[in-house]
Amino acid sequence: MYTAYLVGDRVVVLDDAAAKDIYSKGFFGHPLGTEKPKGPEDVKAPLALSPLEALYLLETGVIEIRDITTDKSYSPEELKEIWKFMEGLEEKYLVYKELRNKGFVVRSGLKYGSDFVVYEFGPGIDHAPYVVDVLEKGTSLDPSEIVKGGRVAHGVRKRYIMAIVENGSINYVMLKWYLP
Repeated sequence: MYTAYLVGDRVVVLDDAAAKDIYSKGFFGHPLGTEKPKGPEDVKAPLALSPLEALYLLETGVIEIRDITTDKSYSPEELKEIWKFMEGLEEKYLVYKELRNKGFVVRSGLKYGSDFVVYEFGPGIDHAPYVVDVLEKGTSLDPSEIVKGGRVAHGVRKRYIMAIVENGSINYVMLKWYLP
């Protein structure tokens, strides 16, 4: 088990060897100061983990998370309380965890205007075939939002998926752009 540190609201793995090993386990995190690592061999610096990555690695026993100043150890519940400002944290984490458990590599989809991009093998190995938006059941959607998601996904040659969460269960709806 590796040690990661909570610094503000971010989690960082300071040990370079641990950072490289964690990254190699499934493209977790982003090495600080590295533009776009091509693979684990490019990880030669501390690793910054997103809250979702940190929770997943904590729950799966890969890391422990300690406070950088007090050395206090955190549980997943304590971290969720710290990160409660993140809209839809619980729902996004459920989807993230399920996709990771199924063997997918899940990364931020911010540059595509979505919650996640999902790879079958990993960045630098294949292109992500999916973009995923996480929705809580009952969320009202403007049809134009669905069209926007589909158009962006089609424009970057990906499938658009809506992951709909209800009471801890997830239903996936995949949309494919159709041109008659």
